[in-house]
Amino acid sequence: MPIRLTPLTHPDRLVWLAADPAGHPVGSAFLRLFDRPGQDHLAELELAVHPADRRHGTGTQLLTAAITAAREAGKRCVIAQAVADSPGAHFLPGHGFRRVLTLTYARLALAEADIAALTAAVARPHPGYHLVSWDGTVPDHLAQTYADSRHAMDDMPMDDTDFGTVTWDIPRLRAVAQAVADRGDHLHTVAALHQPTDAIVAFTELVVPGDGTGDAQHYGTAVLPAHRGHGLAAWLKAQSILHARTHHPALTGLLTDTADSNTYMRRINDALGYAPTHRTITYQLDL
Repeated sequence: MPIRLTPLTHPDRLVWLAADPAGHPVGSAFLRLFDRPGQDHLAELELAVHPADRRHGTGTQLLTAAITAAREAGKRCVIAQAVADSPGAHFLPGHGFRRVLTLTYARLALAEADIAALTAAVARPHPGYHLVSWDGTVPDHLAQTYADSRHAMDDMPMDDTDFGTVTWDIPRLRAVAQAVADRGDHLHTVAALHQPTDAIVAFTELVVPGDGTGDAQHYGTAVLPAHRGHGLAAWLKAQSILHARTHHPALTGLLTDTADSNTYMRRINDALGYAPTHRTITYQLDL
């Protein structure tokens, strides 16, 4: 069955739509071309084919178009994710992608959260540190130290992924917060301030849907290397959970994802009551 690919316009990625001879959509591919310094070698692919139309070459045609575009853009590698044991997890290795990272997704059902234990965890003293928090964009007086604290993500386990380096500065912090606000969601950040230096040394972020219902999504949680071993990550996450329960009572759960190799954060999530829901595999094709 001949398949026609149609390039579509999109503000921040390349898109192809696959259609059958009758014009019915049967698949799509989205290719994001990273352009920030430190990651401008990278492209990220999302590819889907309707289950009834698989094994007829549609996925291969979409993949070929995307890989060709990535090469023409001068990219060094393409990454793509698939749920473990899904059709995509078989398709990608069959087309030259190699497995580079495994993530475990987990969910905390807020109705089952141990509020007494969380309250006790937040109240437990952490000498030399205190908590600060804000909604939306970081306050001006904390902006630089918060940008500096993002270096805590520099050694985040990415296993064999050629993910490059992410450079954080105040404009980027504000741009991310604005992007969350523009889509109508709420960003809440909890940070640990080191009292002797008055610097942020750890943080955790939570994005809540605009209507305050359903599941919220954890973004980054990290502690600068010199301040690890003091229980800061668990302290911050416990406070974030309590804030979600108090300020967004219609929320049903909190979602997080963690690299399987990040055993420290996985232990924290387990202790706080997050239950694994599924795993995804990141695959990489070197061009």
